[in-house]
Amino acid sequence: MSLKHLRIFLAFLVVLAGGSPGWAAEVEHQWQIALEEIEGSMQHEYARTFAQALQERSKGRITCSIRFYGELGTSDDITRLVQNQDIEFAFQSPGHLGSEIPEVQVFSIHYLFPTKRELVEKVLRHGPHTRRTLQKYYNRHDMELLSVIDEGWQIWTANKPLRRPADFDGLTFRVMSSPFLITAYRLYGAYVITVPYSQIYSELALGRIDAQTQPFFALQEMKFYEVQDYMIKANQLPFIATFVASHDFMTRLPDDMRSIILESVEAANEFIFDLEPKLNQQRKQMIMEAKPSMTFIQLTEEEIAAFKQRAEPLRGKFLEMGGDGAEEVLNAVLADIEWAAGQE
Repeated sequence: MSLKHLRIFLAFLVVLAGGSPGWAAEVEHQWQIALEEIEGSMQHEYARTFAQALQERSKGRITCSIRFYGELGTSDDITRLVQNQDIEFAFQSPGHLGSEIPEVQVFSIHYLFPTKRELVEKVLRHGPHTRRTLQKYYNRHDMELLSVIDEGWQIWTANKPLRRPADFDGLTFRVMSSPFLITAYRLYGAYVITVPYSQIYSELALGRIDAQTQPFFALQEMKFYEVQDYMIKANQLPFIATFVASHDFMTRLPDDMRSIILESVEAANEFIFDLEPKLNQQRKQMIMEAKPSMTFIQLTEEEIAAFKQRAEPLRGKFLEMGGDGAEEVLNAVLADIEWAAGQE
């Protein structure tokens, strides 16, 4: 099949999926978006909205295929694919990307961010310093930072209550492959290991992992609740993801195409901000209905204070482990947190 006929065939598929018939012969670009999550996830909803906005704003010249976690390998594999321009767009979570770009581990500092989600959104999306400062560190690693999004608070799961740091003693706790996250949970007293996302359920079921952390939607989608008895909200860290593009790919695009991409990112940002609390609350309810014996614990301010005290060294640890730009990046985030608070 010739390239021309392939494009016409792909455009025909777009029409079948609900696209405009007038676009059928105009498809010029077929791009890929790689996720670190599965179908129905927060990242899937973001990518779907972004792809639809691209298609509409380009009048059908651009279509995107969404590749779910596992289709293209691990998160580290996805990083390489973006850097090598084998795919155009991807989600890159700081929890694993910190091994590549140490400065992004700023998003793994416990008790750094405010608990009010509107303030977190202002910092990540509208803050005048954070994304701009991080951009150059992404560029050095052949990536373009398009957006930073909040997917909801990370919830601890375990087979016993985790109400105080002493409860982490001897606990095997799974984190992403981030040296900084390993350090964070060691401060609480846990024995920390890294396991690929796709293997967490089996490792929990086999008892090789005692506890782990994800937002509610991921706990429900991956069915981790089936092999855990407690969910604990300690307000220690929102789950933050970054949406990136291949830097060389973006650099080569004409201005009008770059504008379409940036406008589509904003459309997806608007959508996900409204979706996040609804989706996480819905998935929490689904967990409780599927497993009525599941216990949800919201730590008290007094209990949280004990974890905050243990986490105090993390800012200093970040300055040690966050690369050459650690101080600059931390100052940028702190400045935006102060700026966001002043906007209320």
